[in-house]
Amino acid sequence: MNYLLDLSDLQNQYFAMRHGKSEANAAGLVISDPAIGTSAYGLTPEGQDQAATSAAAAVHLNTDTLIVSSDFLRARQTAEIMHRQLQLKHPVRLSVALRERYFGDYDQKPDQHYQEIWEQDRLDANWSGHNVESAYAVMDRSSGLVLALEREFQGRQIVLTAHGDVLQILQAAFQKVSASAHRSLPHLSTAEIRELQLQAGKPM
Repeated sequence: MNYLLDLSDLQNQYFAMRHGKSEANAAGLVISDPAIGTSAYGLTPEGQDQAATSAAAAVHLNTDTLIVSSDFLRARQTAEIMHRQLQLKHPVRLSVALRERYFGDYDQKPDQHYQEIWEQDRLDANWSGHNVESAYAVMDRSSGLVLALEREFQGRQIVLTAHGDVLQILQAAFQKVSASAHRSLPHLSTAEIRELQLQAGKPM
């Protein structure tokens, strides 16, 4: 479910940050199994530079900013670069709720399969064929994390460092649209930081 549907405003300011270019991106591979992704396929040198450049441009973030990151290596490294460059007071917090979407039978296969999955998402947010985690399930865990952060903090800037699909679907949650519409929203480039703004009111 979307845990943000009934919220009219937020206690905190949220930003999505997609990880920098990873070794999986460079190889054109789907790497979504936590047994692999938490310890391998980290950032390429280009990805490290992307993260550093984005951090340097993030002058709107104060030193009290909290980074909550996926525990996948590529996201974790991105968060650590951001944390170090901005000299943040609080350690990076890891959350399995921001892990890469699990792509099931497509894991470790060419990333051209994403297009097939996204087409199925568009037709049905609950689609979970080939053992793929549904878009709806990703919305449930990612929006649930935001709700938990809302209950824990007030007046904070919080950066959510994660993966393309997870952040696309989380954007849909903030916009209060179906998870099936996630690819219709503006895409995040590697290492891009974007504020997540809650849609006012309830969806029609």
